[in-house]
Parts: sequence; C-alpha cells; structure tokens
Amino acid sequence: MKTKLFIFLLLVGSYAAKVSAQTQYVWKTATAGGYTYKYVTNDPTHSRFYTLKNGLTVILSPTNKQPRIQAYIAVKAGSKTDPADHTGLAHYLEHMMFKGTDKYGTLDWSKEKPLLDKIDELYEQYNSTTDDAKRKEIYKEIDKVSGQAAKFGIANEYDKMMAAMGGQGSNAFTSFEQTVYTEDIPSSAVDKFLTMQAERFRAPVLRIFHTELEAVYEEKNRGLDNDGRKAQEAMFEALFPNNNYGKQTTIGTIEHLKNPSLKAIRKYYYDYYVPNNMGIILSGDFNPDVMIKKVAANFNYMKPKAIPAYKFAPEVPITSPVQREVFGPNPENLTIAFRFPGASTKDARMLSLIGSILTNGKAGLFDLDLTKKQKLLSASAFPYVLKDYSVLMLRGNPVKGQSLDDVKALMLAEIDKLKKGDFAADLIPSIVNNLKKSTIQQNESYGNRAGNLMSDFTAGVDWRTDLASINELSTIDIAQVKAFANKYLTDANYVIVYKRQGEDKNIIKVDKPPITPVEVNAGSQSPYVKMINDMPDNAVQPLFLDYAKDIQRAKAGPVDVLSVQNKDNAIFRLYYRLDMGSWNNKLLPMAAAYLQYLGTDKKSSEDISKAFYKLASTFSVSAGTENTNISIGGLQENFGASVSLLEDLLANCQADDKALASYKVRYRKTRENQKLNKGAIMQGLVNYAQFGAENPFNNVLTDEEIDNVKAQDLVDILHSLTKYKHTILYYGPATAVQAGATLAKLHKTPATFLPYPAAKKFTRAVQTENQVLFANYDMVQAEINMIRNQQPYDVNQTASVELLNNYFGSGISSIVFQNIRESKALAYSTYAYYSQAAKSGDSDTFVAYVGTQADKMNEAIKAMNDLLTTMPESEKGLLAAKDNVRKSIQTDRITQDDILFNYLDAKRRGLDYDLRKNTFTAINKLTLKDAVAFHDAELKGKPFTYCIVASDKRVSDDDLKKYGTLVKPDLKAIFGY
Repeated sequence: MKTKLFIFLLLVGSYAAKVSAQTQYVWKTATAGGYTYKYVTNDPTHSRFYTLKNGLTVILSPTNKQPRIQAYIAVKAGSKTDPADHTGLAHYLEHMMFKGTDKYGTLDWSKEKPLLDKIDELYEQYNSTTDDAKRKEIYKEIDKVSGQAAKFGIANEYDKMMAAMGGQGSNAFTSFEQTVYTEDIPSSAVDKFLTMQAERFRAPVLRIFHTELEAVYEEKNRGLDNDGRKAQEAMFEALFPNNNYGKQTTIGTIEHLKNPSLKAIRKYYYDYYVPNNMGIILSGDFNPDVMIKKVAANFNYMKPKAIPAYKFAPEVPITSPVQREVFGPNPENLTIAFRFPGASTKDARMLSLIGSILTNGKAGLFDLDLTKKQKLLSASAFPYVLKDYSVLMLRGNPVKGQSLDDVKALMLAEIDKLKKGDFAADLIPSIVNNLKKSTIQQNESYGNRAGNLMSDFTAGVDWRTDLASINELSTIDIAQVKAFANKYLTDANYVIVYKRQGEDKNIIKVDKPPITPVEVNAGSQSPYVKMINDMPDNAVQPLFLDYAKDIQRAKAGPVDVLSVQNKDNAIFRLYYRLDMGSWNNKLLPMAAAYLQYLGTDKKSSEDISKAFYKLASTFSVSAGTENTNISIGGLQENFGASVSLLEDLLANCQADDKALASYKVRYRKTRENQKLNKGAIMQGLVNYAQFGAENPFNNVLTDEEIDNVKAQDLVDILHSLTKYKHTILYYGPATAVQAGATLAKLHKTPATFLPYPAAKKFTRAVQTENQVLFANYDMVQAEINMIRNQQPYDVNQTASVELLNNYFGSGISSIVFQNIRESKALAYSTYAYYSQAAKSGDSDTFVAYVGTQADKMNEAIKAMNDLLTTMPESEKGLLAAKDNVRKSIQTDRITQDDILFNYLDAKRRGLDYDLRKNTFTAINKLTLKDAVAFHDAELKGKPFTYCIVASDKRVSDDDLKKYGTLVKPDLKAIFGY
C-alpha cells in the first residue's frame, strides 16, 4: 500500500516541486516479437507506437480491466481536403465505407458491377447538366438503375458482422482534418474484426448511393435547424477566410450535395486512404506483441503513395473585430473567438491553461465572476484545437433584459482581468492538480485512452509532449499568463457572432428527390459474411455481479454504507442518496441549484468554490423526481477535508436574499429558454402522451410559487437533507469499515430521521385510441415520437425485450433502420425501443422515432406503422441479434461505483441478483417465432400517441388528423408555466 501511495503522490505532488524532480518523459525504442516500436518513458497508458513497412501507424495501449477493445481506424483527411468544387465529399465517403466491397454486401458482383458503373456515368451526366428538365430525366434513370442494382446488393452486411461478433457503437465521424471509423469489440473477436476491416478498406464499393445521399440531405437539413451549428460555421468562416476551416463546411454546400460525383469520391479514397496517411489505434485487453503481428498480417497489402499536400495562405492578423449575425428560433447567445497557432505548438498547450483559468467549473474567472455572481445565465471559455490553427471560444447567454452587447462587455472584462493577472495566485497550481486527477481518471477507461491517442495522431501532436504538458504547465507563472494573454487577446483581434432569435431568411432546404424504395435483401448473406461468422473466437466467460460479495457493507453511525474498493488508484467518489425528489417537494430542485451561490458564516460562496478546487474535489447536489444525490469526488488524501467542507456547507449555508433574487431572474429566463428548445418541447409532449395533461414534466413551480419562495425556505431544505433517511455509497481506496469509521466522525445525522414528505403519484395513461399531440416550431425537419404505454414491469420479459430491441429497432443493422433509412431514404435518424420500467409496479414504454424532412412525414409515419404491424422476418438477422446480446453480456464488466448503482437499480425492480445472468441464459432459447409473437402481442394493432414537433407552415392539420385525434397543447400546458 505504501508503494502505491508513493507512486500516486509523485503524480499529484505539490506545485512547489522543482521541474528537475518531476516525471521525465522521453521517447525510447524497443523491439519485441520481431517488431520495433517507440514508447514514452513513464507513460501511464503503456502505449506503443509502431510504423509498418508500408507506413501504416499502429498505436497499441493494453489494459485488461475489461475483455473489450476500443478500435479507431483514422484517416488524416477530412473536409479541409475536400475539393473546392465537391465540398462534403469526405463525409460522403465516410457514409459509403459501410456499404461493402466486391466480396460482401453483394449477392452477385458480376451482375451488380455493370449496373454500378452505369450509375457512375449517370451521376457524371447529372453533375455536368444544368437544364432542369434534363436533370430530372437523368435522375429518373439513376433511380431506375439504382433499383436494379439494389436487387444484387445486401444492405448493412458490415453492421450485421459487427453485431454478430458483439460489437458496440459501430460508427464513424468526419471533421476538418480527420475521418475516423470507430468500433468497440470483444477482445475475443479481434481476428474477425481485423480480417473484415482489412477487407473493408481494400476496395470499398459505392453501392446503394442515392438513398444514402438522401440521408446526407437529411443531415444537412438537420443542420439548418441547429442554431449552434450555424453560429459555429459563421464563426469559422470569419476566423479563417484563407483556410478551408472557414472556406467550406464538413457537410458541404447544398449545390454540391445536389451534384455529387462518385468518381470524385473514389478519387478522394485513392488519394487519402493510403497506409502512410492512416492509423489503427487499439486500446483494451490484448498482448501487444501478439496484436501487432495480427494487424501487420491483415494490413500489409496496402501500398503507400504520396499524399496530396494541403496548401493555404496564412491568415492575416485581425485588426478590428469581425462581426457576424445568425438567426434562428433558439434563445439568443454570443460567441467571441480568438485565433491561435495550431495543435502541435507550445502556444496551443498554453491555450488549454488559459481556458481553465477562465472556466474550470469551480474557480475560474468566468465561474466566479459571471456564473457564481449570476451576472449571466451561463458563461464558458474553451479551446478548440486544430492542426493548422486553434481557437479560444467564449460563449455567454444573457439573463432577461440583458443585451448581447452586455454579454460581450462582461466577458471581455474578464479577459482584461486575465491580461492584468488579476486572479488568485494559487489558481494555476490548482488547475495543474485537477488536470492530474483528470488524467488518472481518463486512463482508467480503455475508450478514453484510445480517444486521446487517436486525437493526437490526427492532429499531429507528439504523444510525449502531450504527456509532459502537465509538467510544462506547472512551471507557468502569472507573468507568463499575462504576457501570453496580452499577445493574443487584444481588443481588436477577435470574431464575434451574435446568435439572435428570429426567422432565418437564408435557409434553403435541400428538397426531397423522388426515390423508389430499393431492395435491402435483409435475409440474404454473402459467402464472405458466412466465412467471418464461422471464424473461431476465444470464448469469454461472462462475469456477473454477486451483490453479497462485490459490495462491502458497513455503518457510519446510523447510516448504511455500501462500498466498492478502488484498488487501482487514489480516487474516491462518495454519495449520500435519498429516496426523495421533486415528487416529494417541488422546491427541492430549486434548493439544490441555489446551494452553489451560498456561503456560510465563515466562508463566502467564492471561498468555498476555491477551496474545493484547491483540493481537486468536486461536489454537487442533484434532485431527480424520486431520488436526490449529494455527491463528492476527489483524491483520497483529501477525503476528510473534502467531506468536512461539504458537511459544513450543508449544515451552515446561510440565506442570501440578493443571491435568490438574481437566481429567480435566471431561473425564469432558463424556463423561457426551455420553451424555445425543440428538444424540451418534445420531452414535454412525450410526458403528456405517457401520463396525460398532468405529468412529471410539468410538475414544476408556477410563476406565483416562484415569486413567493423565500431564501430561508430553500436553506431550510438544504439544512434538513441529511436529516432524512439516506444511504452512503463509497468508491475509493479505503474499505467500507474504514470509510464508515471516518464518516461517522464527519457526517452529522440526527438521532431519529425525518419521514419523507408524501410523494405525488403519476398514473400512466391508458391508450384506447390513436392520438396526435402537435407542437409548432419553426424548423425544416419534423420530429416524430410514437409512444405506447405497455404492460407493468415483468422480469421474465427482459430477454424478449433485449432481442426485440436488437433485432427490430436499435442500431444500424436493425429492421427499422434498414427499412426506413436504407431502403426508403425517409430519415437520417430512426429507431424503435422497448424500455422496461425502472421500478417494480411501473409500466414499460415503447418509443418509435423518426427525424425526417417535413415533406416526408407522411411517408415516414406510414413506413414505421407498417413495421409495427408486420415485422419482417430474417433467421440470419435474428441469429446476429442473439449473438450481439449474448457476446455483449459476455464481455460486459460492471466495475467501480457502477456496481453500487446497478445494485440500487435492481433493488428498485424488486431484484436481489444481477439480471444479466437470466438474460444470458434465456436469450439462447428464443426463436424468430418468439420474437414475432412478442412484437405482435405488444405492438401490432395497438393504439399509439404520435408526438410531433414541426412547423405548421410545412405540416397541415389534415395530415396530422390521419393518425388520430389531434390535440395541440399550448406551451403553458406542456411546460406547466
């Protein structure tokens, strides 16, 4: 134990330590298993960096905490390298990399290829034709030939292979200078995975293109409804007039979306998808000596070639503020952006420190001066680091009655403080210690490890420099911060984007082209997929929780302590959990939020925030509907001091009328903003559908109740929290007995606990007929949630639910996705999900979702209704779904404090065992007939409530009435205020 503690103290040592005594990070070279690699000394992730003979970078970071591997295949190319006359091309290609090759995704390549070649030529004609009538004729032919070609294609074979091997999170993303393909796989399936990935990147076939192109149209239209994306694009356009960061967007222009070229896409693939421009990053449970041989054996076929150089004229200094305006229905906000050097520079690393000085969640200038003092609704500062340049973004949201220029003045005043060095002397060492704690926490996760390594690879950041950055930052003093800030953050060299509320008159929607649904051949399978599925994998035994053994129990005075010991590092997390929430007292959430603005008789609110941050500790009080959690986390060496600080605050916080008055102003503004948020409106409609007009969503304080709230009312609630019965949850290096003994001295409790206030009861609506709940919102898209209240929770149905979700409605390989997006191109996002109740006695819920263009709404709803009436049957698809459920459970490891929350979740359902064990056993016995029977019993012919958020200018009442009785609750009815 002493050795572990000594090592940990080296990591989180005091700021005063001299640089010479700090951990040294040096690149070294080693050879093992016949392969030479580089590594960095003292790297806590033990990452190895290989370069194969063909130039392919392979980065391996082994950790055996879970029998899974996070895999990224990254290409150093994105929208920045799109041709100027074909913007959005890298993103197109990312979508098409899921369509297969000449070996999989096809029933008969010899018959499919001539048709695909013809489609290529038709798109070239379409691309170069300007006459509208001719373009329509060409498109008709594209649609016709695409339908013929689709008869020989098999949609989503890639996703079915991934599902069958137990893959999770199959996806990809494109940004300015990276296209990254991501998978989370069982370590036992690595041979299958590498074999199919090597095939995937060998010779991708651009099949089923016109329906996928329509999905990209949908994505573009979703962006037109996203005020945040529009503001960011305006910011980049102003910051980077010479660089493609600002000259073109990742998703591309509407004009280029309408005129795609498959030949241009294919050229992009051949130019950039080459081994010397790619990296394979793996973190998880494997032996790196074995893994590198497997990767090399699969990818040594790739041939290197020269990569087209990206050239741009350097940006000229900004000499006066550049202003942009963006309009949309969301609440107003302001963004200020300063330009900095790129990711690999020391200045970019310094920028991360600057961001933390301004915003760190507790003790930054923005945190203390703007948020804590409630001068703005919210304010943040954060770096956006890219290869060529970086950006410091300041974002602020006004309180009611405040102009965006007021927001600007307040944020720039904090920048002036930064330039003067007007911040606490101990802030920098506190930031460094918090960064060290954060690094330890991130390295616990194989997913985070892989993500950090991938980001450095694509941005061209040296891993040694990244590891050493905390050492580097710990040497920075206030004078250096002042010099840096005065160099870059002048009064004139920024871009400012005003996001105003109002109609965006510049929106040009991508219109829906006529598309004939194509075959997806869901029940078919290519010989290649059979070969992959038949490959042996190393069996992994599932590991189920035994609550009696995996959870330690103790007492802290009269309070039960449930504990899981952290044997990996010195991080702790502590929770006081109450079975009481807003249903017991509507004031509870308001009191929980009010606490952050309060001090005690000895400490101001600012002093408390600084003290927590100095200890590298975090705390929060969060009130849900039925539970409240008081949580705190940090370093075990500061456990006593952190708990004492929290206990003092809870017991001795003092009413502050001025803080409450400011909070009420911000609280009302937040509520007003919610009414302008389409997601919040939809959440309200869904609750309305499930419970009726009076529901958990609108169970909130009325305006009059807010007016009548007194500061002492809220403080009394905070003082009483630990006087109610609660449970202590602890995850950390101490045992339960040790933690309980410490807490018995620190945690104050009464001789007798108070009884919980009676909870308000909500009864789920009984649906006897179809109903439509509609809310008007100025948007291009239509958001549709089809809701059905199901039977009360039944533990015996869990395996059937898991199978239905996996086979029918969730994921890219599901029936819903294949039919609605792949075949009919009716949505960018669609799914269906059966959700079992979280508490015994409550009812389950089924949700079917489609996000689509408003002019496709009727077709999309019909497509979903058809699937709810008749579920397509595929034995192979069902086997893949069963394999995914089984292998996911086999390799699922519930660890750390998740064990405690898993136990509490089971307890709420009346269970005293790990439910996964039953599901794992039962899933093998289920057949396609069982899946169809469950679907038909729960969904077929049942009434649904259609929750629809769309513009009443694009959706008519007559259309809405087709689906049921139309109800248009106003915003007050939805929100309760």
